[in-house]
Amino acid sequence: MTKSEFQQLTEQGIVLLDGATGSYLRAYGMPRDICVEDWICSHPELLSELQKQYEAAGSQIVYAPTFSANSISLKKHGLEHEVERLNTGLVEISRKAVSSKVLVAGDLTTTGELLEPLGEMEEEELFEVYCRQIRALYEAGADLLVAETMLSVAETEVAVKAAKEVCELPVMCTLTVSENGRALFGGTAVEAVESLQELGAAAVGINCSTGPVQMGQVIADMKAAAKVPIIAKPNAGLPKTDSDGNIYYDMQPEEFAQNMKKLLDNGADIVGGCCGTSPAYIAELAKLI
Repeated sequence: MTKSEFQQLTEQGIVLLDGATGSYLRAYGMPRDICVEDWICSHPELLSELQKQYEAAGSQIVYAPTFSANSISLKKHGLEHEVERLNTGLVEISRKAVSSKVLVAGDLTTTGELLEPLGEMEEEELFEVYCRQIRALYEAGADLLVAETMLSVAETEVAVKAAKEVCELPVMCTLTVSENGRALFGGTAVEAVESLQELGAAAVGINCSTGPVQMGQVIADMKAAAKVPIIAKPNAGLPKTDSDGNIYYDMQPEEFAQNMKKLLDNGADIVGGCCGTSPAYIAELAKLI
């Protein structure tokens, strides 16, 4: 997909993303404390079924679950040499699961290591880490890229620069921010829009973070500074903890969709769901749109 084709897609109307992946897979037996990407490659039928459901619900873009398939994150599982295999396999599973009408986004995120001066990671090293993963995603046939759940503007800038170095695919960027729009390790939602759109990001926004109720003003502020489409991919409300210490989300699909209406009114152009959402949530969003 070219950047021009992505722009044409967003100009046709609201673009609908998918919802959560991890919570679905855990419900169907994925263990905790394992390499998620490697486990999915060994159990492709679960991911395939989920992405088929997202297409049926109305998703125009699904995320290949290559989230942490970078060499730094994979090293924690002794799999740092499996970057190419895992990214290729997950894109192929996703591509086969959905029809040609649905775009497959190669997904990347923070490595868990902080950039200098907050941490010891040098920008050059992070750049090479992202280049390697992005090259694998591009060669596997991803239609576009998404850097999501990013924790600082600076690391997101590196991801966009790496993408420009490797290929011409459109790059969507979403940060995780607090209710006041501030990222955990530096920068704000507005600064992210201003900086990333100048670097060439095709769309910028926020994901995870909070529920749709808390995102309204942040989306409005980002829209005011934006020259590119704005993304909103919130959780199904705020997280809660049960008696066993498990985190859950209790905002139901209909309530989620109704609260997403405000985000659309405030300028969101590309929407979906994050933690706690499912195909049922996307189906309700599709009705709203």
